[in-house]
Amino acid sequence: MEESNITSVLLLGFPGLHSFTILFFLLILMIYCVTICGNLLVITLVSYSKNLHCPMYFFLTQLTMSDIILSSNIVPNMLHGVLNNGSSMSLSGCITQFLFFSSCDCSECLLLTVMSYDRYLAICRPLHYNSLMTPLVCLMSVLLSWLIGFSLTIIETINISKLHFCKSNVIDHFFCDFDPILALSCSNIMTFQIYALVIGFFVIVCPFLIISISYAYIVHTVLKIQSITGRQKAFSTCSSHLTVVSIFYGALFSVYLTPRKGKSISLYKILSLMYTIVTPLTNPVIYCLRNKDIKEAFRKVINRLVKETRGQV
Repeated sequence: MEESNITSVLLLGFPGLHSFTILFFLLILMIYCVTICGNLLVITLVSYSKNLHCPMYFFLTQLTMSDIILSSNIVPNMLHGVLNNGSSMSLSGCITQFLFFSSCDCSECLLLTVMSYDRYLAICRPLHYNSLMTPLVCLMSVLLSWLIGFSLTIIETINISKLHFCKSNVIDHFFCDFDPILALSCSNIMTFQIYALVIGFFVIVCPFLIISISYAYIVHTVLKIQSITGRQKAFSTCSSHLTVVSIFYGALFSVYLTPRKGKSISLYKILSLMYTIVTPLTNPVIYCLRNKDIKEAFRKVINRLVKETRGQV
């Protein structure tokens, strides 16, 4: 392996903010704080509420953990870059950031797929749900999602680290993504681009197709329900998940599966903000606002805390 000339990289972030720098910094900081608190709240509610001890909410806690890791991997350094008109990190640190980001994204795609299969069994095969979605199946599904996501990206990351980097060390982005890292290399990157397309197909396209098929069966089953109340109840159990899937995959497709040449750098950064900053925020908000079980568990926890506080007084 030829030694690279580049040892550190400079992330430009969002140059040109000028008088909006502080406002933008406070906005991103607020989003990050709400994201962490919201996702931790979901994990806490599911852990302490017996009514939420079921597969759907177990998968939800894994999704929120992925969002916490993703946000914490990107936002702190991004905030530093906003205040200082750019930020620098070592090349190894940049590749490591890509590893965690890519692992979380791959795992989240697989977790969303598992959640759609769970909703399919609950609505389309309710009599067989408990026998098919056992605690062991839930645990194995989650472990495989994390393992596959990490394994695919660790192989890609190791290969990227062996490239020869000799071009400019400036990355016009707010985090270390796949294309910006490869742009620094003088090596032949065709193999890496093909590998990325293969991973994208199996981790993004295939799960999306599985989710779409699952919801096609769900809609078909729900429409056969006679009562309007029954239809509404069935749809309400999967509406939150479907909303999260739409936002997450909409952003991913816009960034990675559409031609890059037609996008400006600013548009590329805005789209990247959607799935790295906004999506981790919307997940707990959607589930907390649209899910009756979560809201009921939250009310019970608040009431319990109020009673304990009054008892101490």
